[in-house]
Amino acid sequence: MRRIFAHLARDHELLLGAFLFGVIIFLAVFGRLIWPVDPLRVDVLNSLMPPSLAHPMGTDDVGRDVLARFIQGAQVSIGVAIGVTIAGTLIGGTLGLVAGLVGGWVDAVVSRAMDAILAFPPLILAMAVAIGLGPGILSAAIGVILAAIPWYYRLLRSEVLRLRTLMYVESARALGASNLRLIRLHILPQTTSTIFIQASSVFSFSILTLAALGFVGLGIQPPIPEWGTMITEGLAYALTGQWWLGVFPGLGIFALAVSANLIADRLRDIYDPKSGAQLSI
Repeated sequence: MRRIFAHLARDHELLLGAFLFGVIIFLAVFGRLIWPVDPLRVDVLNSLMPPSLAHPMGTDDVGRDVLARFIQGAQVSIGVAIGVTIAGTLIGGTLGLVAGLVGGWVDAVVSRAMDAILAFPPLILAMAVAIGLGPGILSAAIGVILAAIPWYYRLLRSEVLRLRTLMYVESARALGASNLRLIRLHILPQTTSTIFIQASSVFSFSILTLAALGFVGLGIQPPIPEWGTMITEGLAYALTGQWWLGVFPGLGIFALAVSANLIADRLRDIYDPKSGAQLSI
């Protein structure tokens, strides 16, 4: 962590990513206190109003405040993306640690299952799961988690295969250390930074995929605001001059995805500049 703060002072890309990410997080956490407007309140008489002091991001087709919906959309998108990232890390990372350390038929079976999942493009896989389970926030989250698990698995498995051959790990095993003790004391501490960097990339992937699912109607369902769904609702008015309906949620997705990718890229360069090809999704 001290190394990250030291780089912030001279790394403009990392500073820009942290700033953008911090602004979006600040809006998601404190936005409702700063702008205490009900995002579901309908006011047909003030529908499709352009940005103004009363409505800084304008209103939608039924008079709902776009800024209030943008803030709640940030809360929903970020909350689901964080949950997806944590779940993917725990499931995929655990499978990778166990398969890499135990080896044998366990490694073979789990690796073939991960290869089967990787045969599908991540977005197509997430869409297929959402269609099979039915549109909604839970099915969208499950689809994105399933798409993210193999990337954690491959990353952690490769790290374990490398670390298990090191002298101090072999010495600990020879002295009778269990697999759980090896993971807890000797392997997991060496992979923490790698997991964190991959989590940043998966967070960005989750934001984009959730927005894409919402855009095609398979994600979070109205009336709950979600950036992808808001863009879809704004498409009907894109040619009639109501640009603010789709532009502001689009900018939110862009800023959050770019900032997460910038942070992941710069952290990768700081901790392990040779591992860039592995840490992606």
